[in-house]
Amino acid sequence: MKKFLAGIMTVAMMFSFAACSSGEAPSDDVANDGENVESSADNSTLLIGGIGPLTGGAASYGNSVKQGAEIAIAEINEAGGIKAGDGVYTLALDFQDDESSEDKAITAYNSLMDKGMKAMIGTVTSAPCIAVKELSKQDNMLQITPSGSAIDCITDAPNVFRLCFTDPLQGVTMANYVKDAGKTKVAVIFNNSDDYSTGMKNAFVEQVKANGGEVVSEEAFNEGDVDFSTQLTKIKGTDAEMIFCPVYYEAAAYITQQAKELGMDLPFIGGDGWDGILAQVTDPSTVEGAVFLSPFLATDTAEEVASFVSKYEQKYSATPDQFAADGYDTVYVIKAAIEKADSIESDAMIAAMTEITVDGITGSMSFTEDGEPDKSAKFVVIKDGKYAAME
Repeated sequence: MKKFLAGIMTVAMMFSFAACSSGEAPSDDVANDGENVESSADNSTLLIGGIGPLTGGAASYGNSVKQGAEIAIAEINEAGGIKAGDGVYTLALDFQDDESSEDKAITAYNSLMDKGMKAMIGTVTSAPCIAVKELSKQDNMLQITPSGSAIDCITDAPNVFRLCFTDPLQGVTMANYVKDAGKTKVAVIFNNSDDYSTGMKNAFVEQVKANGGEVVSEEAFNEGDVDFSTQLTKIKGTDAEMIFCPVYYEAAAYITQQAKELGMDLPFIGGDGWDGILAQVTDPSTVEGAVFLSPFLATDTAEEVASFVSKYEQKYSATPDQFAADGYDTVYVIKAAIEKADSIESDAMIAAMTEITVDGITGSMSFTEDGEPDKSAKFVVIKDGKYAAME
């Protein structure tokens, strides 16, 4: 496993994306610690915009990113803000709800531009990120998606960068995990109407075959489906040794529960969209032994991780997931870009992105001209109803 991880983590294009958050639902016009975003009119205040789902089925992801970003902004402001040129800037955050919808994300983006946004966190999910990308490209706005993992989120947009891992590399990594685990036959159940799910699935299937394995069943479902008995029954009739489920935690919770009801005991593996699934299932035994990818684990004993977890738990009465950590690190990446550029002008900040290295709680990261991060990830296993790092 150590050799496997070492080989994977040297890849410059790293993969991601979706968890558990119980903060209060915020309004669209809220800055850090409740300050009114209209204070951004003050030249000493730098407005960071954020876009993601704060309501709807993917709300956990957006709220986690927002809350993680709020922790980072509070830390930076308490430390005296950010110095650039002749100015010292206090950060303000306006994080708007897109309900994981392309149209709403575009509306949110235009609203943030009207308010004087200087850099953008978002969007949280892939489809809205792709929709907003063209607008931010036209405006030459620094856009960093914390968790939009589809390849097209950053393609042909020199102003857009990704903090998380890409879908295809997650698929390749999990296919290699199957091989490393000594398995040769695997089934797949995926959302055929979702870029995240299909991107990961396609790369996984290709790599399994390249590794000499066999995908014995590929079962698709549509967005919003909650009954997976047909797909699972077909898989049950095969000789699959594992089930790869490249979906978000909401669908994964239904799938694993129904698999248990059908008497299936095959191990499940997934991508980072599984992060937060324990908060979604009523019976933790349905996901016992499941393995998924994540750049962050709240039980990590590193000092900076423990400090973040403590602050997050104190403020939100919840344990942070990888999306909260992604939001936190994205703010610090923006800070590093401003300090490297010694400017809050878009051209300078964007140019600085490929010249910085940030030691974040999701790993040490730098960025390529293609907008991809060079960083590492962790395998997480659900053991005794808790998340644990895989040895």
